[in-house]
Amino acid sequence: MNVWNDFEGHVADLYALRRLYPESPGETALAKEASFVHPLYRPYIETSPFVVLTTLGPQGLDASPRGDAPGFVQVADDHTLLLPDRRGNHRLDSLKNLLHDPRVALLFMIPGVRETLRVNGVARISAAAALLERFVVDGKAPRSVLVIKVQKVFFQCGRALIRSQLWSTERPTQTLPTPGSILQTLSGEGIDGGAYDAALPARQAQTLY
Repeated sequence: MNVWNDFEGHVADLYALRRLYPESPGETALAKEASFVHPLYRPYIETSPFVVLTTLGPQGLDASPRGDAPGFVQVADDHTLLLPDRRGNHRLDSLKNLLHDPRVALLFMIPGVRETLRVNGVARISAAAALLERFVVDGKAPRSVLVIKVQKVFFQCGRALIRSQLWSTERPTQTLPTPGSILQTLSGEGIDGGAYDAALPARQAQTLY
């Protein structure tokens, strides 16, 4: 069965979608939305050590994990967030997308907390020395900082994290392919997966910033 081509069950318009989901958003689903960083939402950002950054470019959407010490995303004011761009894989997927389309979506997560915080807005890439200096860690500054103009903020209830048991201490029972094995296979054996895996922990520790 080719699920993608299953047009019999394909939902193609708003009318069909509403037939599936006839309920209107409840009062609480609407009341929680703010157009700025409300004082009650600010602690979520200042406590979060992890955020997913979503951008849109010519090749489509991209979701990129960003993490650092809690509060690494700074609240400059009620309408502005600052997100440092730490060392990564140099693909620059998110940054290239922002040159095409400034819209961003952020999903903040806090270990052990079921609720997440969603932020929508627009972003600019800044290399201003004064901004970079604010984010120096271990004597190293990021190469750029995203200046994000906040347009919408609201918390997401914890159902997804409850269902997924995301913060459970249990480890997956299934053995996952290692990064090295994936690279070795997808590179047509051009990369030595075993050597990559063996060197990975030290390389990551030395290149965090």
